[in-house]
Amino acid sequence: MGVTIAIDCMGGDHGPAVTVPAALAFLRSHPDAKAILVGREESVQPLLGSALAQFGARIRLQSASEVVTMDDPPAIAMRNKKDSSMRVAINLVKEGEADAAVSAGNTGALMAISRFVLKTLPGIDRPAIASVLPSQRGHTYVLDLGANVDCSAEHLLQFGVMGAMLVAAVDHKERPSVGLLNIGEEVIKGNDVVKEAGELLRGSGLNFYGNVEGNDIFEGTVDVVVCDGFVGNVALKTSEGLAQMIGAFLKEEFKRSLLTKLLAVLTLPVLNRFKKRVDHRLYNGAPLLGLRGVVLKSHGSADKLAFENALARAAEAASNRLIERITERMATMNEVKA
Repeated sequence: MGVTIAIDCMGGDHGPAVTVPAALAFLRSHPDAKAILVGREESVQPLLGSALAQFGARIRLQSASEVVTMDDPPAIAMRNKKDSSMRVAINLVKEGEADAAVSAGNTGALMAISRFVLKTLPGIDRPAIASVLPSQRGHTYVLDLGANVDCSAEHLLQFGVMGAMLVAAVDHKERPSVGLLNIGEEVIKGNDVVKEAGELLRGSGLNFYGNVEGNDIFEGTVDVVVCDGFVGNVALKTSEGLAQMIGAFLKEEFKRSLLTKLLAVLTLPVLNRFKKRVDHRLYNGAPLLGLRGVVLKSHGSADKLAFENALARAAEAASNRLIERITERMATMNEVKA
């Protein structure tokens, strides 16, 4: 794959205890990749063991004396912690030493620092957070998931372009389908912003399906679902809560009696396959789209498997020219407008 990933080892709920083992597992499964582990040496070094000798030039430790905590306001993290592991990792992308940066740290701080350091791509007004959710047909990408609460129709159009290019890069679909999240499929449905966004998307040259509803996310009706950050975040948190509730209900019912406990043993293979299909760890890693560099946000509570998957997603996006794809598509659209 030949990409270099800068890893904020100090971010997230678990810090180096998860990020370092995940980085080593990532290097084992991606023999062409390289990793720059960014963090406090006294915290990261003891966890490396023989890795420096094992991987040689494919891994190195980049010292950073400060840590952005989950409670740090974005402005404080950006202005007062210039040697944080998060800031140093993003600087490595800007300087061309890394092809992508991955952090499980404070989302607001990561977005603020990334936007300040890397800037936005030509034609992109606001970066957006994209994530992938399981569906009946595989998975669906949804954006924005919280970076932009109030959006114009033009912003939603830009989200559609960025989401489509993300799917093209990561899933290798050259014309992914794009849907606009609405309260109905009819063109007349929705508020003025959504109606205008629909018109813009229809004339964008994208493979625009039209309006989709919330259930379409999990049916896999389209590859990309576009919405503003307020709606997207509510949809994400609702789906996470529903999944947790279903899991809790199943456990309660299987523990109800001796018979149900026996049935639980008999159905264990089916339950395990179901759990794997909806395992959020397999979909970890939300790209911050629209920046002049690849940056991925891992879930703060990610374990080793989840964080490793975020690293793999970052490597896939960088190696398949995500930034160039978005830039080229935006340039084409601007030429048509002119």
